[in-house]
Amino acid sequence: MPILGIGVDILHLPRLISLLSRRGSKAFATRILSSQEIRTFQVLAEQYGEDETERIAQFLGVRWAVKEAAYKALYPIRPTWKEVTYTSFNGATGVKPTLVYRPVRDVGPANQLHVSVSHDRDYVYAQVIAESA
Repeated sequence: MPILGIGVDILHLPRLISLLSRRGSKAFATRILSSQEIRTFQVLAEQYGEDETERIAQFLGVRWAVKEAAYKALYPIRPTWKEVTYTSFNGATGVKPTLVYRPVRDVGPANQLHVSVSHDRDYVYAQVIAESA
């Protein structure tokens, strides 16, 4: 399968935490998350509440970085925030992180995305590789 593009992004979490404190995590989540991700966010926000700003910021930061990396990997295709859905690792089932691109319209040959994410306290790093069949 030919590689169409590689995208990377790094996010400084304190910057996102500052943004979330000014604008609110729900408004930010509504802007960038797909419907599937919104449901997960709502469960997380309910579970942790506003007291766990860092945990919520990490959840949102990972998705922000992944979607920025996907945007770069897919260029010149320009996906919207909500067309890309990230599902993280589930240790119980052994499922690796996945990234699914569901464009509203036919945009070309990108049919498989590979994602890798790493985070360490203040930083989130994401890499996406876009492939075509």
